[in-house]
Amino acid sequence: MSEALHIVGGGMAGSEAAWAAASAGVPVILHEMRPQLGTFAHRTGLFAEMVCSNSFRSDDHERNAVGLLHWEMRAAGGLLMEMASRHRLPAGGALAVDRDAFARDVTERLLAHPLISVQSGEISELPQTGRWIIATGPLTSGALAAAIRAETGAEALAFFDAIAPIVYADSIDMAVAWQQSRYDKGETEEERTAYINCPMDHAQYDAFIAALMAAEKTLFHEGETAGYFDGCLPIEVMAERGPQTLRFGPMKPVGLTNAHAPGAKPYAVVQLRRDNALGTLYNIVGFQTKMKHGAQVDVFRMIPGLANASFARLGGIHRNTFLNSPTLLDAQMRLRSRPNIRFAGQITGVEGYVESAAMGLLAGRMAAAEMRGASLAPPPAETATGALVHHITGGAEAKTFQPMNVNFGLFPPIDAKAGRRGRKDRYKAYTDRAKQAFQAWLS
Repeated sequence: MSEALHIVGGGMAGSEAAWAAASAGVPVILHEMRPQLGTFAHRTGLFAEMVCSNSFRSDDHERNAVGLLHWEMRAAGGLLMEMASRHRLPAGGALAVDRDAFARDVTERLLAHPLISVQSGEISELPQTGRWIIATGPLTSGALAAAIRAETGAEALAFFDAIAPIVYADSIDMAVAWQQSRYDKGETEEERTAYINCPMDHAQYDAFIAALMAAEKTLFHEGETAGYFDGCLPIEVMAERGPQTLRFGPMKPVGLTNAHAPGAKPYAVVQLRRDNALGTLYNIVGFQTKMKHGAQVDVFRMIPGLANASFARLGGIHRNTFLNSPTLLDAQMRLRSRPNIRFAGQITGVEGYVESAAMGLLAGRMAAAEMRGASLAPPPAETATGALVHHITGGAEAKTFQPMNVNFGLFPPIDAKAGRRGRKDRYKAYTDRAKQAFQAWLS
């Protein structure tokens, strides 16, 4: 086969799409603008660089929708789940990875594949000919975003996304903080101590919330109307909903016992999750923020145990763009007005690393099938992959379309008998049905 599939973007979706298509025997040209043209969030030119978190979330494939998506991607021979397992870090029931080692390994595997070549530089226009997958993610370059808007005839929808700070482990005061996963979750001692916990009493919590609300925040341009994605809200936005909101969110004190004072129940707890294999970096879980950098240092050092914290990266906020996919994409993830172009990843309106990668894997498989003269139907809606692609290509209400993580609410309801079960058994019924349907689709 002489014709190559062009993929724009070397993030989660683009990397997975390239691997899927090349594994099917289709030559791939992977276009990546980094490091020549950087973004707000990226630090390197590596493929599949994780910029917001180092976690792929729950790996429970029997009772959790994102864990089921992990299972489906592994079953389909996905590259990123293989690399995530290779570079896994202890994180209780979550699939967290050493982000630098993960990205390096993904990059090396893609560069070593005989059917994948890489072209550096920005793609600034929508191509008129050839087969293409646009997987540029939420930080699509301004020129390409303008070309997409011009083609679709409407402004792309948008929302703000935030990233959390990362702390050097040796700057955390372990005489105040302690290591423990919530509810001691994990099969090994290393997993059960994968998080560092910083306790707050009532007065410390109230003072922290007051400082958080008073801190100087990033301001946006006049007329900016983008909202926030609920799954990645800045902590200030959560706090604005009420002073106790964070205690029932990322600072909930349940399932934890202070090793330094076992009889004293914390009023709130800030958790930090291991960010690399060396254990030298920890990210503050759920602490996405729009505070200015100077304010972040002052406010976060109010957290007990972080009085002398040194930050490897401070948090930040940026504007993400995504398509109104239910109106613009067909069931094959092709742009209706330009069927030679598919879109994949977060730009399609899925949210999260795993969901983005899954849509890349599917787009790569669909494009490869098409280029070989065949047609690959989407996975059944009963599967996690199928539920996502059905949602973004027609299942969602176009007028209210917003980014969505995979969840069981996207799946067709299970039968009435299963619906009368407890929640855990009901979720197990969803995953059992999905695995059977996905295996049938693969075969």
